[in-house]
Amino acid sequence: MKILLKWVASALSLILVSTLLPNFVIESFYTALVLSLILGILNVLIKPILVIFTLPINLLTLGLFSFVINAGLIWFASTFVKGFSTDFQTAFIAAIIIWFISWITNVLFK
Repeated sequence: MKILLKWVASALSLILVSTLLPNFVIESFYTALVLSLILGILNVLIKPILVIFTLPINLLTLGLFSFVINAGLIWFASTFVKGFSTDFQTAFIAAIIIWFISWITNVLFK
């Protein structure tokens, strides 16, 4: 049940970001759910590999390069999720906003 709540909260945060950023377009709630699922899968499978490959620059920037990795994953997801479009710059800002919303929801769900 907790996983479903986090999934819906993630989809709602994506919809909130789409209302805040003009170039971050999500057409429906269903698209937000699919995007949330795809981003979760990408974060589990691909993000650890990218973090290992970019470890020196991530250490040099004190972890801030993680936002670039997250933006890249969001932009990559936009290439194959129908009903969702964004560019890299907007994805970078969205990654920061999503991180903040995720931090708040993690505090609330604990």
